[in-house]
Amino acid sequence: MRNLIWVAFTEPVSPGLVFPRSDWPLHITLLRFDVGSDVSADVAGVLAALAEAPIKGALGTRLRVGGEAGFGHMGSIPVSLIEHNPLLQGLHEEIVEAANTVGGRIATPNYVLERYRPHISHHDGKRPKPGDVVVLDQVALVDMAPEGDHAIRRILRLWTQDAQSH
Repeated sequence: MRNLIWVAFTEPVSPGLVFPRSDWPLHITLLRFDVGSDVSADVAGVLAALAEAPIKGALGTRLRVGGEAGFGHMGSIPVSLIEHNPLLQGLHEEIVEAANTVGGRIATPNYVLERYRPHISHHDGKRPKPGDVVVLDQVALVDMAPEGDHAIRRILRLWTQDAQSH
């Protein structure tokens, strides 16, 4: 299986960035999914084409950080929740549809569509504060194990826009 994830970075990144699995830039996960290893190498291109219009439509959206919560096993992963935003929710739903179109298997089916809870996981003492505004200005498709190396992550596609409000 090929493990992919759509994210909206809230820290600056660059196209093609490779980073250690343990050192993610702060981000909002949009969808994590797997595609068969027998899928053509250009699955990223197909996904990019399917998601391009919704991504471009959502870029520039201002999102408000809500309260904090604990996710994962026994709530051990501290996160900052993102307040509901119809453009972010719509982008998530369009990305779910794109993944389904290419035969993707969603890694966390209990946390998608109407049960999607956008959040930013805290990392290395970095985290947003309740009430902060983050701009959806960097959306990326990330390979969770480029060339089979599970120790690193690689940005396959990156859409960016100067901050503007929606």
